Amino acid sequence: MSESLRIVFFGTPDFAVTSLEELVQQGMQVVAVVTAPDKPAGRGMQVRPSPVKVAAVKHGIPVLQPVKLKDPLFLEELKSYRADIQVVIAFRMLPELVWNMPRLGTMNLHASLLPDYRGAAPINWAIIRGEKETGVTTFFLKHAIDTGDMLLQERCPVSSEMNAGDLHDKLSQIGAKLVVKSLRLVESGNYAPIPQPVSPVLKHAPKLYKNDCKIDWNQDAESILNLIRGLAPFPGAFTILDQKILKIFKAKLHTACMEIANPGSHKVIKPDKLLFRCKNEWIEVLDIQLENKKRMHIFEFLKGFRHS
Repeated sequence: MSESLRIVFFGTPDFAVTSLEELVQQGMQVVAVVTAPDKPAGRGMQVRPSPVKVAAVKHGIPVLQPVKLKDPLFLEELKSYRADIQVVIAFRMLPELVWNMPRLGTMNLHASLLPDYRGAAPINWAIIRGEKETGVTTFFLKHAIDTGDMLLQERCPVSSEMNAGDLHDKLSQIGAKLVVKSLRLVESGNYAPIPQPVSPVLKHAPKLYKNDCKIDWNQDAESILNLIRGLAPFPGAFTILDQKILKIFKAKLHTACMEIANPGSHKVIKPDKLLFRCKNEWIEVLDIQLENKKRMHIFEFLKGFRHS
């Protein structure tokens, strides 16, 4: 049981919950949790707590939910927990007076093998760009985002069947173990953080916008299939069908159709095939959601599909 390090945990989404649960399970002393304020969510727009808050409350850990991270009242309360170290996972950017507060600094878990894929969406971009391997990194925060000195890394293979949701879940599990391992290393005092390698060519992982999610059928099949995997299940790659947005969550290469057509053309083969032409081949979509409709398998969709 490790109770010497006083830890304040910063996080909001499910990805961070796995690490928080692992810290509790391993008997590490999480003295407080900082997470986003409750906000409306879902179809009914009911005010809901973040997944991290739900987990913290379950374990009886005090929860702080500042609107502004430079709020003097928040800073005073945060300081009162006398953290030795702070752990940040999937949280917004911290000001220096927050990340520099603990005596041992603030450690972050990032879902990539740094220095590649710095940014807000490393899991998505790794798959979009067809990576065969990615991983997680623990490092200490400093001024420039995702650039601090590294503690540990763990690699993870990316199969051609994985989508972003699959990789998210895998990396959250690997990351949770790495966070505990890193904290025990820090606690031992026998560690030397490693500066991130300097490279003239880095792969980046910026925030995803709607334009990033639109399928360009002029691209080759492999690039389009990677995009679909990299955006599934959220936010979803999309195209336009009958003047409506069609999100595609799963697709595969279709080699049986030899017909030549312009990129973006589509072809229905009843009862269960909807094909789209890309630069060089046909792609068969399998799992979709038409605008204002529920997500469904292609067979179910085609049962009621009519061109407008």
